Amino acid sequence: MKVAIVGYETEGKLSYTYWQTKGADITICDQDADKEVPPGVASQLGQNYLQNLSSFDLIVRTAGINPGIIIAANPGVESKITTAVNEFLQVCPTKNVIGITGTKGKGTTSTLVVKMLEAIGKRVFLGGNIGTPPFAFLDQVTPDSWVVLELSSYQLYDLKHSPHIAVCLMVVPDHLNWHNDMEDYIWSKAQLFAHQDPNDIAIYYAKNETSRRIANTSPGTKISYYAEPGAHIADNHIVIDNQQICAVSELQLLGRHNWQNVCASVTAVWQVSQDVAAIRSVVTSFMGLPHRLELIRELDGVRYYNDSFASVTDATKAAVEAIHGKKILIIGGYDRMLPIASFTTFLKEQQATLSGILLIGQSAERLAAEFDTAGVQGYHLSHASNMKEIVSEAVKLARPGDAIVLSPGFSSFDMFKNFEERGMLFKQEVAAL
Repeated sequence: MKVAIVGYETEGKLSYTYWQTKGADITICDQDADKEVPPGVASQLGQNYLQNLSSFDLIVRTAGINPGIIIAANPGVESKITTAVNEFLQVCPTKNVIGITGTKGKGTTSTLVVKMLEAIGKRVFLGGNIGTPPFAFLDQVTPDSWVVLELSSYQLYDLKHSPHIAVCLMVVPDHLNWHNDMEDYIWSKAQLFAHQDPNDIAIYYAKNETSRRIANTSPGTKISYYAEPGAHIADNHIVIDNQQICAVSELQLLGRHNWQNVCASVTAVWQVSQDVAAIRSVVTSFMGLPHRLELIRELDGVRYYNDSFASVTDATKAAVEAIHGKKILIIGGYDRMLPIASFTTFLKEQQATLSGILLIGQSAERLAAEFDTAGVQGYHLSHASNMKEIVSEAVKLARPGDAIVLSPGFSSFDMFKNFEERGMLFKQEVAAL
């Protein structure tokens, strides 16, 4: 079998190893002309890395590479394209797989599910978009294992196999620079559910019609969360099947938006076990993942929060609502030209809670223009070229009692490699104050 591995970073390298063990005749394709490949392995590197892919039996794309550009260069190869996730779901030794998608909250929800399953005594593997390609642990999975996959629209786009339990969190516009339009984005998310069978389970966020629509592509049992029959809020408690898990005041996760993530994870795990004590132990102790509303320190009466993971404005809205008191909000970044009118209206309504807004990055000018039109006051256009300068400008705006919150609402790619680098640099500069 002739196999083309398109994209040769962490995922592509694991895909190479997997198909090599199957005896495939492999060619590595990468747009980096200087990419190092294993000795003796065929390669297509540089500008023409997508050339002549129709001659291969299988084309394994790294998730971030849009299949559309492969097809455009090689018409008629749609049926040959696959991904590591698709292959993993096909060959995985266990059917105990939970797939989680949505626009925001995937990482938190996936991690909660893993910790709950571990608390009830299961052996669990976590992979997908959260950082570990599933091929990395495929050889360790047994029929009794559980696998939790956090899956982005990039990974789902050409999926042909669905997990036993699929979860769709809130879905709002995102990645529209990669997808053709919002319908294309929704269609991609729906592939997580579309290949289930009637014995499978589709869980969705009850308050989001797009989430419901996506889950409805499944022929399996549909279960809503944040409303019955799934986990929901009643009398300030998280409740499922008339059983109280805990009071919302006992949650360590900051913000009402995390109530949704907790309810989603409880609903998913409830399909496996109704061990209230184990579930409760996790949701009342888990404090969140890095770069998600992360309190870094308090200095001279000012609190510093790293919410670098917030790359859409809905996530920034959640941060503004979650953090009490006056805030200096640092927003902006790579501009994918998503609509921001509702975000602007929200900030106008929240003016009383904002001591200032620091606009950074490529999107700063567009945000400023929208703010002027809407009458949002107290914003400052940053001229910073690095995180040290951004933090310095924010500190000058703050007064004792304020919180300085990096919650950009935009991607990082204009100034930083990714949201992790943006968040780590923010933490380093704050620690150095």
